[in-house]
Amino acid sequence: MLETKIPVAEEGYPFIFYAAFLSLVCAILGYPVLTIALLCATTFVLMFFRDPERIIPTGDETVLSPADGKVIVSETVTDVRFSDQERLKISIFMNVFNVHVNRNPVSGIVRRVAYVPGAFLAADNQNAHLKNEYCAVTVTDHKDNEITFVQIAGLIARRIVCRLEPGDSITRGHRFGLIRFGSRVDVYLPADSQPMVSLGDKVKAGETVLASLV
Repeated sequence: MLETKIPVAEEGYPFIFYAAFLSLVCAILGYPVLTIALLCATTFVLMFFRDPERIIPTGDETVLSPADGKVIVSETVTDVRFSDQERLKISIFMNVFNVHVNRNPVSGIVRRVAYVPGAFLAADNQNAHLKNEYCAVTVTDHKDNEITFVQIAGLIARRIVCRLEPGDSITRGHRFGLIRFGSRVDVYLPADSQPMVSLGDKVKAGETVLASLV
């Protein structure tokens, strides 16, 4: 059974209420053009912070997508910021029209959470993962596999929300945060993991299987 909740992320409430309030003020003051523009802005903000329920597939050996969007990277890399070993890296780019609530890709124990300030290049820029502000979460699953997922701010995104802390026990598919207004999430898996997506594939947080852990 799906959990019942208001289908809007709570982080969006201030933006939605403020835009709606300005729309109301302009309507009362008799500025129809500005009122329509602000109503459009309110609708856009409401859509951006939408938080639909998802049907989480079973299987602890599979890694779920932490974000909605498009797969822009799927390759084996070595990134010493997160591990000195080769890792399968899968990156998901979220545009402003995607759902931006992020979900846990695996179940396990949070070992590290590292927030690093940085630049705000476009999230699909090839250097964004190196230069942009990010928050990296490293988790070990029930087989001691180490998985790192990294929220990366983008050109418009200026606020990363991550609710996880070291020591937390997390469940795959459950919400853990979001990135406001366009961004990217990178996932680093053991190198022998089997990717289940290809470049250009559209994925959904908490529903799409990214890879299978060996």
